[in-house]
Amino acid sequence: MDTIKWGIIGVGDVCEVKSGPGFQKAPNSELISVMRRDDKKAMDFAKRHGVPKWSGNADEILNDPDIDAIYIATPPANHLEYTHRALAAGKHIYVEKPMARNSHEAHQLFKAAEASDKKVCVAHYRRKLPLFMRINEILKSGDLGQARHVSLQTIQPKQDPLIASSEEYWRVQPDISGGGIFHDLAPHQLDLLLQYFGTPEVIQGFSLKRSPDGTCDDCVSGQMRFKNDVLFQGHWDFAPADGTIRDTCKITCDLGTIAFNFFRSHTLIVKGKNGIETSNYDPPSHIQQPMIEAVCAYFLGQGDNPCNVGIGLKIMEMIDAFVSKE
Repeated sequence: MDTIKWGIIGVGDVCEVKSGPGFQKAPNSELISVMRRDDKKAMDFAKRHGVPKWSGNADEILNDPDIDAIYIATPPANHLEYTHRALAAGKHIYVEKPMARNSHEAHQLFKAAEASDKKVCVAHYRRKLPLFMRINEILKSGDLGQARHVSLQTIQPKQDPLIASSEEYWRVQPDISGGGIFHDLAPHQLDLLLQYFGTPEVIQGFSLKRSPDGTCDDCVSGQMRFKNDVLFQGHWDFAPADGTIRDTCKITCDLGTIAFNFFRSHTLIVKGKNGIETSNYDPPSHIQQPMIEAVCAYFLGQGDNPCNVGIGLKIMEMIDAFVSKE
């Protein structure tokens, strides 16, 4: 096998630009079939993107002998079910983040993946973007000394262009998403913190519903202490009364600082012994394509797993700790 032939289950708005074309443009990758419950919309996507097959029935994707791997792009409520079914059908899996609605479901998904001979990756794709790879390089180089403290703020209204549109705003329906916008955005941030600083020794936090007509908690505060004594403090607010938008992260080290945005800017500001250096790292047109390329290489036996289910499980444990009411 020199090419991974893909099927997508849940070919919605996220697949239009962020991920779908990446499966067609990545080396050693071919998108041959897509599925959506509304088969007319599946057909529309397929025709516009040049995908040869489409369906309104997931079984047709899962049982297609021409398909090697499944991209599970549904909302989180369906991730565990489709993972079980795809593994039973003998397919490799690339599952969207968050991996599940909570750590309990994530643990079940982890066990299913570990018991299978098929390969499973989680779509924490920002770890493969130039900006975040550069930050990792700086931290690992030691040029700024030991990292000491991380401060993060994410503030925005729940309806924001940053969030992919959907017919039903499932991201604020806990029975579908697991929580609110925090469950959609924070996994990207927590994944990068794990990559930069390793597993946290202490995680604590709390959440509350600030919006009177809200369906879920929309304000989260959390703290962590990592094994190397890096301290983290984060604040997420998706119901600001004045419409404030803020996306900041600052890593303070012994010999300088690293400042960046997770979502709204691609600029990196590094302050060190040689002064202040500002650089821009534009992402690719299809933001998941670098991750898809790494996933294909892993499925073909040409590289390591770029993000395994153990990482996905740890992130869900962190999220559950932050939103704990205890």
